[in-house]
Amino acid sequence: MMDNNSNSMYDTFSTDYDRFVNWPGRLALEMPFIEAQLTRLETTGPLRLLDAACGTGQHAIALAQRGYAVCGADLSAGMIERARLNAAQADVKINFKQAGFGNLAPVFEADLNAGGFDALLCLGNSLPHLTDGPALAGALADFAKILRPGGLFILQNRNFDAVVAGLKRWMEPQSQHEAGVDRVFLRFYDFLSDGLIQFNLITLQRSVPSENWTQTISASLLYPQRRSELEAALLQAGFKEIKVYGALNDSPFDAVTSGNLVITARRS
Repeated sequence: MMDNNSNSMYDTFSTDYDRFVNWPGRLALEMPFIEAQLTRLETTGPLRLLDAACGTGQHAIALAQRGYAVCGADLSAGMIERARLNAAQADVKINFKQAGFGNLAPVFEADLNAGGFDALLCLGNSLPHLTDGPALAGALADFAKILRPGGLFILQNRNFDAVVAGLKRWMEPQSQHEAGVDRVFLRFYDFLSDGLIQFNLITLQRSVPSENWTQTISASLLYPQRRSELEAALLQAGFKEIKVYGALNDSPFDAVTSGNLVITARRS
């Protein structure tokens, strides 16, 4: 299941998300790996891609600008609204729909009936918002259903093997200055007794030169999916050729030192 606070958290954060992420830098690092994976697919015509949990649509837009036929999905209405605005500003056509994990196949039924997607991306540590094993299994089965046979799945999570083993609470703070407004974004985890993690986000904001800061605090539950559990769940859902990396590049995965867990797999 997904906790009830996740959707409202990201609806609220959708207006600041593109300020929080350095998209030019992130896309410059990640797109070469993503495209290298896509070039291994054999198909005629433009590849059909689905960005699940697309957020504000930046990966989807970058892919559409490179000639791919792209759809995007996100459970948050605020994120989908922002994604549509971003796509219009970038002058690309992307079919964005509000849909959560486990419900993609019925929402994108027309694409499924047309043969399914060639690739599905789930990036930005989105999948751990499913807070139990059955929900994870349902989401992966939904991914497999909407992909064509041999279709590619790319997953990017935080490396929760390292996070849990080291009880690593704090992530690097982010700051941004725009139009006379300073913003600071603080992220940290609380490790709960039931094995879940509470992800906390504090946004500090002030108008320069005022010294008075305002703050907003939001939180969401995460299920810390480890490598072994994800690999087993992917096999159970009908995926094969599973490969593991430490980032959206070719760096090897290290359970102790890698910041991310990136997995690629093919639908059987």
